[in-house]
Amino acid sequence: MHLTKDNKLKKLIIVGDRVLVKLKKSQDKTSSGLYLPPGVQEKEKIQQGYIIKAGPGYPIPMPAEDDALWKEQEENVKYLPLQAKEGDLAIFLLNGAFEVVYEGEKYFIVPQSSILMLERETKM
Repeated sequence: MHLTKDNKLKKLIIVGDRVLVKLKKSQDKTSSGLYLPPGVQEKEKIQQGYIIKAGPGYPIPMPAEDDALWKEQEENVKYLPLQAKEGDLAIFLLNGAFEVVYEGEKYFIVPQSSILMLERETKM
């Protein structure tokens, strides 16, 4: 899933070391041919989905300058970027994620520490 200029998710800002994930369409049939009810796959401990938006990363505060205390301070925060990028397929632990519903769609907010593996399409 890619963001377009008409996409409603453009307004969302993901904070810190978190990513917004939309679950991948689950299979409704097992490898042995049994059909599963819709809610069974959603209760698995490990899920997979596509990263829709990613936060800026881990904040690293900058040291304060003592000689300029009288000046107006602007926020001196730099970020250590995340390994996860938009468009990656993430395999993550469900117990570390938070389920949210935004404009009728279900998403998960997942911290970087709950992501077990990423699959990234590379252009050659």
